[in-house]
Amino acid sequence: MKRLRLLGLLGAVLLGCWEPGDAVRCFDKQYEHKGRCCNRCQPGEKLVSECSVTEDSVCARCESRHYQQGWTKERHCTPHDICEDNAGLIVKTPGNATHNTVCQCRAGMHCSDTSCQTCVENQPCQRGFGFVAAKAMARMSSPCEPCAEGTFSNVSSKTEPCYPWTSCEEKGLVVKVKGTNTSDVICESGRRSSLSVLIPITAAIVTCLVGICIYCLVHTDPRRRVQKQIEAGKPVENQQPTEDGEDMPHMQETLLKGQPVAQEDGKESRISEQERL
Repeated sequence: MKRLRLLGLLGAVLLGCWEPGDAVRCFDKQYEHKGRCCNRCQPGEKLVSECSVTEDSVCARCESRHYQQGWTKERHCTPHDICEDNAGLIVKTPGNATHNTVCQCRAGMHCSDTSCQTCVENQPCQRGFGFVAAKAMARMSSPCEPCAEGTFSNVSSKTEPCYPWTSCEEKGLVVKVKGTNTSDVICESGRRSSLSVLIPITAAIVTCLVGICIYCLVHTDPRRRVQKQIEAGKPVENQQPTEDGEDMPHMQETLLKGQPVAQEDGKESRISEQERL
């Protein structure tokens, strides 16, 4: 008898600890309700009534301007966020039955804090700095960044980014002036660049040729040659006719008391013995 009483007491304790729901294991897209597994409502829907022995869960589409992003057993959908124009917000992505509305600040503004419920005016990015839209959208307080190598910004603006330098090669040109973080590259024609090198070289060659010509003309002048021969005490060679067509007197030189004397050709140079002595 005692043994039977102990077994009965133990059974009562075990039955008291057991609950029907503990034995129910449902799938991920289900939930337990009164010992049964009911299907959850799919994204974009809300639960209207629980499942029963004879019926499955009843769901309905979310009402306008509401959404439900995941599988749920909730009876209400979540309302879309409102992008308040007075707060400087505009719609970036409209909401639908499965996704919330995404707001962003208007151009020239950025989020005032991490929640981005309101926006504040951007400070102008100075020359050499560009506005970075991603930073404003990512709720950064300073959407200006220095222009990287190969980019520039030549204006102070709340919205203008850094722009890449012009590619002279793509236009068939060559770089005349390299760009900086505040100025673009200046290009020029490759032909023009070649001329800028050829012109000084050509001018130098022409100058040398003109100098050589002048030198030759000066040093081959007959009259200058006669004068040099007289000064050097050398016999004067027969001369060519002058420009006037008249023959230059053929000159020959003699020494009179050690000084050269020029006489016309055909007349003898007579010097007395006394003069020679």
